Amino acid sequence: MLLKPRLKAALLAAASLSLLAASAPAPAAPLGIGDPLFPHLGNPGYDVRSYDIAFTYRGSNSQPLDAVTKIDALATERLERVNLDFSQGEVRSVEVNGAKARFAGIGEDLIITPGKALPAGSRMRITVRHTSDPTPDQSYEGGWVRTSDGLVMANQADAAHLVFPCNDHPSDKAQFTFRVKAPREYTAVANGLAAGHKRSGAATTWTYRTVHPMATELAQVAIGRSTVVHRKGPHGLPVRDVVPTEDRESMERWLRKTPGQIEWMERKVGRYPFEAYGILIADAQTGFELETQTLSLFERSLFTRPEFPEWYVDTIMVHELAHQWFGNSVSPRTWSDLWLNEGHASWYEALYAEEKAGQSLEGRMREAYRQSDQWRALGGPPAAPKRPSPGQKISIFRPVVYDGSALVLYALRQEIGERDFSRLQKAWVASYADGVATTKDFVRLASTVAGRDLSGFFQGWLYGERTPRMPGHPEWGASTRGVES
Repeated sequence: MLLKPRLKAALLAAASLSLLAASAPAPAAPLGIGDPLFPHLGNPGYDVRSYDIAFTYRGSNSQPLDAVTKIDALATERLERVNLDFSQGEVRSVEVNGAKARFAGIGEDLIITPGKALPAGSRMRITVRHTSDPTPDQSYEGGWVRTSDGLVMANQADAAHLVFPCNDHPSDKAQFTFRVKAPREYTAVANGLAAGHKRSGAATTWTYRTVHPMATELAQVAIGRSTVVHRKGPHGLPVRDVVPTEDRESMERWLRKTPGQIEWMERKVGRYPFEAYGILIADAQTGFELETQTLSLFERSLFTRPEFPEWYVDTIMVHELAHQWFGNSVSPRTWSDLWLNEGHASWYEALYAEEKAGQSLEGRMREAYRQSDQWRALGGPPAAPKRPSPGQKISIFRPVVYDGSALVLYALRQEIGERDFSRLQKAWVASYADGVATTKDFVRLASTVAGRDLSGFFQGWLYGERTPRMPGHPEWGASTRGVES
């Protein structure tokens, strides 16, 4: 479980709470958009257009940051209250369209009551002054991650609301501006492009803006004693890497690989979809790497552990790069569509390993086929995953959404041929760029590209409890150990 909100509004006197309840048309309550895996995540009734988030970091990664989050949104229905996701910080004040508003923290929601109802179709600007707490407890999962010299963010799947108030669901993408004030010996970086930095006394304020809309789970702010390395990628693309200053020279052998990896991906699926790219290397223990938009997060140990062969590290870099197309530019409408993100990233990871290091794609897929029924039994079919384990929200990232879903793509290529498969990949990222899409959208587009109805094919591969026969490989068999008959 995540920390309950520590909001000042929860400490209102009983008389004030009675007055609030009396004036409200119905009891305030946490809401959600009904995501199959996270039913209380996200909030109905509005569409966020932009976030402007300011953090003040004072040099300690164990103390709360002062923060101001400004949200521009469009009300899609009449709103007497506005629910935001927020659950790890102290709210000091809230304004809606320049006027003070009442607020309360219930569950993982910050519930705001403006002075008057907001009509459907109206624009609203919400300003929340709050703290952002990087201190975890035993149930902590994501949000701020403390590094040896500062902080980074890891918000997947639903931890952005541990850092700032938001509509924390990938279906509501928005533009972002970040302003980070830190002692001048620190470097702050964030998604998008730098929009200047200003020194004032012993502190520097760094500003970054995204050019393309972004899901909250992909937000990244990193603060540390870092060096930013600039180079050019394909078509003059800005590539900026962020590394601990002491590792600048030793990491160059990895950093210089990125432009070539981008070129390889562009040959497969088309032009890189964002304004910049780079890798962020953090001296932290997360247990994963993460495709934060335009600046993928990697643990330092990935590049320093001697047991990892070079080809393996290269493919992990490509996995996170591939997500910039699959998962970032084209985001899942619900978390049940996660297979579209991880299956494609795992596919290009495996394909890169075959083309660049001679690691057999067919061999990897045959082994995935052997284990597929077990993965489905444990985690559900690729497009109908089981809900996360209690208190373990990132447990949705199971083998079935990685190689189990790359196996679906392998079967599809076997079914429709390499030419149509390649056309589909390029059409997918072009058709839904900067947007969100569903499994049904993918099935529909695949049928259009192939020129025939593939719904029956996908029904078994995406929703079946057992893995269908592999086209072209009738001899492949699946293990039934641990699978109920």
